[in-house]
Amino acid sequence: MALVTIGDVRRAATRISEHVVRTPLIPCARLSDALGLRVLIKPENLQNTASFKVRGALNTMLTWQENGTLPEGVVGYSAGNHAAAVAYAGQRLGVKVIIAMPSNAVESKVINVRRYGGEIVFTDDLLGTCEELAARHGFPALLPFNLPEVIAGQGTVGLEIAEDHPGVDAVIVPVGGGGLISGIGAAVTALSPATRVIGVEPEISNALALALRHGEVRNLDPVRPTIADGLAAPRAGEHTLENALRYVDEMATVSEDAITAAWADMADATKLIVEPAAVVGLAALQTGAVTFPPGSTVVLVASGGNADLVKLSQVPRSTSG
Repeated sequence: MALVTIGDVRRAATRISEHVVRTPLIPCARLSDALGLRVLIKPENLQNTASFKVRGALNTMLTWQENGTLPEGVVGYSAGNHAAAVAYAGQRLGVKVIIAMPSNAVESKVINVRRYGGEIVFTDDLLGTCEELAARHGFPALLPFNLPEVIAGQGTVGLEIAEDHPGVDAVIVPVGGGGLISGIGAAVTALSPATRVIGVEPEISNALALALRHGEVRNLDPVRPTIADGLAAPRAGEHTLENALRYVDEMATVSEDAITAAWADMADATKLIVEPAAVVGLAALQTGAVTFPPGSTVVLVASGGNADLVKLSQVPRSTSG
């Protein structure tokens, strides 16, 4: 199985450049002071559809278009961010989009998908429903993470980090199925070999760590809901596992309570609207699941901003942010 390369990521960056936002690296003095580090935020909540996912969806569809294989429609499955990304890409390229989403999907994510013309099928069996939709309509599945084109598109996040701030000590990445960290790893490892690429998962939803531990993809059993719903992948993928084995330096997990606390702290310290999945890196730093020497420069990838604002307003702020 071929790994995604820096060349793949560079071609993806060229392909999607007119369709995506090049998000900045934002220093956060409050978090830096609290943690004794230099903390930079990569705010993909400011991305089109409010998530990094649009990068991979666009790269995949535009690659198909280049190859003359762009279909009339696509199907997929997603807790919400990938669904909106595929709908956005489909709207721009004239492709019908049908997405299987969980019955309890965050309302803001449902609204986002429909805003871009995506058709939603609610289900408690994401994978099974996606396969059934593909068979019924004759459309290919644009998977949320386990496609090389998706991984290369997500890798443009890492390419931008390496170009905008060469030589950071670490990039800390939220992990669900592993597409984002695989792509970031491919870019950062090539351009800044001394930079550590670190993934963080919820303790109760750690599909990539499970695959890395066993050397093969395994289903999470049981699949448990997490406040970081954007990281609730039922399994990693063969492509993400192989890329992670090559490009990821460290994996960590954080508790639901730690994610909840970090969610409030990130919003309060940065004034950015982010979702719980976006703050697992901060949670790892705050709990000591990931540590660095004082003064190290670390990038926290804030993966998305499709948050339930009612829930966020109910989370008490700590003093650590």
